[in-house]
Amino acid sequence: MRVSEDVLGRRPSSDARSKRARSSEKRTPQAALKSSSAKTPQTAKTPKRTKTKAKDAAPGSLPILYMLSPQKFMSPFDCNMAVDSGYKVVLPYDNVGLGDVGALVQDAIFSRPPKAMTGLFIGGKDITLALDMMKAARRAMVPPFEVSVFADPGGSFTTAAAMVACVERVLRRSYGRGWQGLRVSVFGAMGVVGFSSAVIAANEGAEVRIVAHDAIEPLEASAGFAAERFNVALHPVAGQTDALKSKLLKTSDVIFTAGPAGVNIISRMQLAKAPGLLVAADVNAVKPYGIEGLDLFMDGVPLPGCSTLGVGALAIGDIKYKTQAGLFRRMLTASQPLDLDFRDAFELARQIVSDAGRDTKAKI
Repeated sequence: MRVSEDVLGRRPSSDARSKRARSSEKRTPQAALKSSSAKTPQTAKTPKRTKTKAKDAAPGSLPILYMLSPQKFMSPFDCNMAVDSGYKVVLPYDNVGLGDVGALVQDAIFSRPPKAMTGLFIGGKDITLALDMMKAARRAMVPPFEVSVFADPGGSFTTAAAMVACVERVLRRSYGRGWQGLRVSVFGAMGVVGFSSAVIAANEGAEVRIVAHDAIEPLEASAGFAAERFNVALHPVAGQTDALKSKLLKTSDVIFTAGPAGVNIISRMQLAKAPGLLVAADVNAVKPYGIEGLDLFMDGVPLPGCSTLGVGALAIGDIKYKTQAGLFRRMLTASQPLDLDFRDAFELARQIVSDAGRDTKAKI
């Protein structure tokens, strides 16, 4: 303990006081500051962050899909499906005519290296035009500048493929048979889904009738197109009245209804009078449904008041969604350019429902 000299009764001499004053004067402000800073602990310096430059993607490695539609817009459904299936850039073109296809395709392929991840999708609502645009696109390509082309106008190819595949699963599961020799009646065959499903069923060996709701002449033209383009026989028949529809049901094994949304085509009473009808499928998801009494999720259970097994729109829609997504992914992973239409869609839809059936058995 330091004791002051004053307390001890000894006052410091004048010489001692003078030395202390001189010592204090020698401490400059800079020295004091240096002394103070020496006592303060210094914080560690934060290392500088080095910016890493992202590697540029290799030319042609970014998945780009060009989507052509002869209508005034490209379907948002198809755009969403493409993005969710793996395409990073989706470029829709609308009001595209058949004569525009070649130039658009060549702009798309020559601006990227061969084997670039470029795809072409063709939409719209016209099957004939979509297939013609698909041919025009392929003709415009010059090896090795070739890309895959997928046509699905109005979602008709994948929806029709899903409906036929779902009904085929019910036929095999419940009746142990396929399409060969079955009598199939298609209501709404003037539409893209109805016509596509008729062609797929006929191609699998079914005897297909396409039902007229108004004049029969347009269906006769459709049948001629199917024979010429796909080498299948479709038989136009009259179905403008309830009596005509009831007569058709009595001589049908399977019916497809693919009419406009919210339009009932087949009544419960008509179904009850057709005991030989095995399966009825409908793609209409808006009430009233195309087949009265059909539930959207039905997948091979009896319709109310009869023994006919029903297949509903959402059961079909689930397979349609997986089929379209699968075809987009197939384009992305293909080592060679592909041309995908309703036949490829049916092949994949059939595989999907078969895999789903095996998974169900495994769980049981």
